[in-house]
Amino acid sequence: MNAKHSPRAIEAGFTVRLAEARDDAAAYEVCLKTGDSGADATAIYEDPRALGNIYVGPYLHLEPNLAHVLEDSQGVCGYALAALNSADFYRAYLERWLPNVRASHPEPTGDSAGWSPTERIYHEYYHPEIYYPESFHGFPSHLHIDLLPRAQGKRQGRRMMETLLYKLTRLGSPGVHLAMSIVNHRAERFYQRLGFHELARVERGSPGTLYLGKRL
Repeated sequence: MNAKHSPRAIEAGFTVRLAEARDDAAAYEVCLKTGDSGADATAIYEDPRALGNIYVGPYLHLEPNLAHVLEDSQGVCGYALAALNSADFYRAYLERWLPNVRASHPEPTGDSAGWSPTERIYHEYYHPEIYYPESFHGFPSHLHIDLLPRAQGKRQGRRMMETLLYKLTRLGSPGVHLAMSIVNHRAERFYQRLGFHELARVERGSPGTLYLGKRL
């Protein structure tokens, strides 16, 4: 197997490896520090694990063989997470993951106009918005990656994407999709260079979501 696709590959001071239980807190922190359309969301959410309960935790626990972290001398500085079959993943997310999250995060009440960003995330635990239309079924896998600033611009994002795409291909996936902030133009250009193309735009909410797909 090519070294760049192996479970543990070292290059230019960075290591890509499968995530382990000890990486939970660090991966959640990466999610928070990139949670504002790629920028640091620490000042936005009073609960630092709120976002990660949607975008990190389910993948670490439900799809561990497709959960990777990027590590340097300072620790975990990125992750690349995927689900092989989105329909199966979302079923497990609803039936096995969210009930445990809800047990320790009460649903917010009262006028939603007064909810904090954290309360809005808590609301999503009880009313998850899963967007997987029939037009995406030719791209049944999905993935997402996030890197801290110190790992950006060093080809580590491409390296992690190649690792995931290689694994998904080996597992027989015919295609993969991803969701991203509609205003994160830097990320959009990055994915386009990897062969992704637009599948849909959903303007609902702020700032809206762009979906991209790639045949494998």
